[in-house]
Amino acid sequence: MSGVQFSVFTKPWKDTSTSELAKFVKKSGFDGIEFPLRPGYQVEPKHADKELPVLVKQLNDYGLKIFSVASSLDERVFAACAEAGIPIIRTMIAVKDDGFIPAVRRAQQEFDEKIAWCEKYGITIGVQNHNGRFISNSSGLLYLLEKYDPKHVTAIWDAAHNALEGEEPEIGLSAVWSHLAMVNFKNAYQRRTNGPESEEARWEPYFTTGRQGYASWRRIAGYLKSRDYQGVVCLTAEYSDEHNVNKYIKEDIEYARSLF
Repeated sequence: MSGVQFSVFTKPWKDTSTSELAKFVKKSGFDGIEFPLRPGYQVEPKHADKELPVLVKQLNDYGLKIFSVASSLDERVFAACAEAGIPIIRTMIAVKDDGFIPAVRRAQQEFDEKIAWCEKYGITIGVQNHNGRFISNSSGLLYLLEKYDPKHVTAIWDAAHNALEGEEPEIGLSAVWSHLAMVNFKNAYQRRTNGPESEEARWEPYFTTGRQGYASWRRIAGYLKSRDYQGVVCLTAEYSDEHNVNKYIKEDIEYARSLF
């Protein structure tokens, strides 16, 4: 599995300097990052054309790459990623009150319009499944993406959100395999938020460490190895216990690497 590279989403470290972030990511055992190219982070979209290539160089000095960004699908983001050598822009598709099919049609219309930018800049749009009012399961993700060349629009499959949807990981991964570019390692379970005396039960996801939760990282890694997956595994560093993120992410990258 020498082709697998490990990334971490740096959303939790919004106020950390670039040098300190790079040192932490490298010491923790990652090969690179997914960067939140959003307002308030180390590089903001409005400055991406000048500052994103600088960030890439700073990380390269520590032997790290930027494998993807989480950002909007604006042309300035495509152009900045191309200049910086970042291949994927990650996004998710919300489902509004009018339902699933209209959400797919709106997303496909947007993608159709942006294929020209994918070609012009050599950038791929990566679409992630997300539990709740999003395109959430693997079948829905395939339905959205199947018409596209995966060099233009591809799948980023998330283990926690797949598990929260109740899908078997092997079935979910097999559904999107033709378009799979990245796998998010994350874990969660549903936790009840009110007591039994309430009129109606309410639940919410609790994001936890890799060994816990509904998703079996071991099974997922086993399936990826069985099909000789050669892409990026991104640990998203999302924990409901946000105060211990540094401790948990170090434990989780060690566990994830051990599975491969």
